[in-house]
Amino acid sequence: MSRRTLLAGLGAGLGMSLVGLAGPAARAFAATLKDARWCNPALGYFPSGGHYGAPRGSYPHAGQDITNPVGTAVYAAAAGTVVRRGTDVLTGRTGYGLVIAHGNGQYTYYGHLNVFRVALNATVAAGQRIADMGATGNVTGPHLHFETHSGGLGSTVDPVAFMAARGVDLGGGWSRIDPGANGETVKVIQYLMKQHGYALETDGYYGPVSSDAVKRFQASRGLVADGQVGPATWPKLVYTLRQGSSGSHVRALQVALNKRSAGLVVDGAFGSVTYTAVRNFQSVNRLLVDGEAGPVTWEALVG
Repeated sequence: MSRRTLLAGLGAGLGMSLVGLAGPAARAFAATLKDARWCNPALGYFPSGGHYGAPRGSYPHAGQDITNPVGTAVYAAAAGTVVRRGTDVLTGRTGYGLVIAHGNGQYTYYGHLNVFRVALNATVAAGQRIADMGATGNVTGPHLHFETHSGGLGSTVDPVAFMAARGVDLGGGWSRIDPGANGETVKVIQYLMKQHGYALETDGYYGPVSSDAVKRFQASRGLVADGQVGPATWPKLVYTLRQGSSGSHVRALQVALNKRSAGLVVDGAFGSVTYTAVRNFQSVNRLLVDGEAGPVTWEALVG
């Protein structure tokens, strides 16, 4: 278990607002918080007693623990800038950790890391691999200690509720994307819709044209036609893909893999390079390593 504590007095300048660090967008983001800007930072399970607010001596637990073996991939939960990186980077937290500033007084903290994959002051994208899960500091086993801060660094909030409001199931699950969203996950949706026969531009904007098409798709599958791509819609959208597949659904897979730092050419051909990327993603996330992109792998990619 983490021995993280929630302490005040985190130092001068920590309440800075870094507006604009979430990266450029072609259009304004949706009024809803489920706008595809946030994603799951790590896969694993919630250990007993590792929840936000759990007793930790004189102070409550300040984050949510996510357990998996050392070396499991850790990703940026949203775009931003790495403002802290090293050992004991926040008061009361031990071991290797880093802090990402997301703008508007929002920060995420990643603790007990094993390996850093980004530098201090680096600009990172949502879903970019930033570190590996570890067991550094005061712990009894490997896990990620994940915190969300809103209103300034030091103002922690429950990460499970914070991420759920943004369409992310921190415990693992399909994302929820509302009309008006922007980003790479929207491109994934658009490519999948093209494979289903809908003529959409893959511009990453989930505007009226794309959302209306999704509503028609939902109605055709007997789903609630609300335009939200969530746990009911994703399984109907995705395809099980393997080496030799080709088409827009493979482009969707390649875009999803690239959001998780794969660096693929988006050519729609599931060849040896894409096959290796799928296997690597499965391996670092402790999934069955078979090179096949089925529902479990898709869920992890777009979650």
